[in-house]
Amino acid sequence: MRTLLADRITVAYGRDRPVLREVSATAVPGRVLAVTGLSGAGKTTLLWAMAGLLRPAQGSVTLDGMALRDRDHAAAQRVVLVPQDNGLATVLTASENIQVALCAAGAPAAESRRLVAQALERLGLAGQAEQLVEELSGGQQQRTAVARGLALRADVLLADEVTSELDAANRTRVLGLLREEAQRGAAVVLATHDPQAAAVCDAELHLVDGCAELVRS
Repeated sequence: MRTLLADRITVAYGRDRPVLREVSATAVPGRVLAVTGLSGAGKTTLLWAMAGLLRPAQGSVTLDGMALRDRDHAAAQRVVLVPQDNGLATVLTASENIQVALCAAGAPAAESRRLVAQALERLGLAGQAEQLVEELSGGQQQRTAVARGLALRADVLLADEVTSELDAANRTRVLGLLREEAQRGAAVVLATHDPQAAAVCDAELHLVDGCAELVRS
């Protein structure tokens, strides 16, 4: 597995004040890093930069020392982002959303069907496999997005507020699955405003006004 490093990155939208200022974060194989902070602190921006969606104005994002050029390059290197807004196509079913992602990643049809069923089962969504996403509750949509992320078998898994819509039981389920990904050897980063979710991670990077402090390492 592989290490993803954001090294002293500064990210700004337009000419406004930078959202991140010389922030460093390291996603290490076998460990779960929590990125915490209040709303607007820069958690999503950091994960987007680490996923290749945003190009830092300063600093670099590298995977095992290789610069990530953009989102397509990151995806080809098995850097997977589960976005805060879930990123699902509402006119497709839960299973189709995962199937499309697997096909785009080059998975054979038979293998992708197996992975789809397995991922939905792990998230307690086997009964919702053929439901349209627009028919699912907010929590079910969030779990579908997590299932898609797990099915892609990432080397680096970036999860943005993936427990915010969940009840206690499903929050525990998802946190346990992220831990299993780390035990498999993936590097996992969880952006969260939930102190209980952060507490079960191996390390914590806290953002305040675009600056970072490593709380636990």
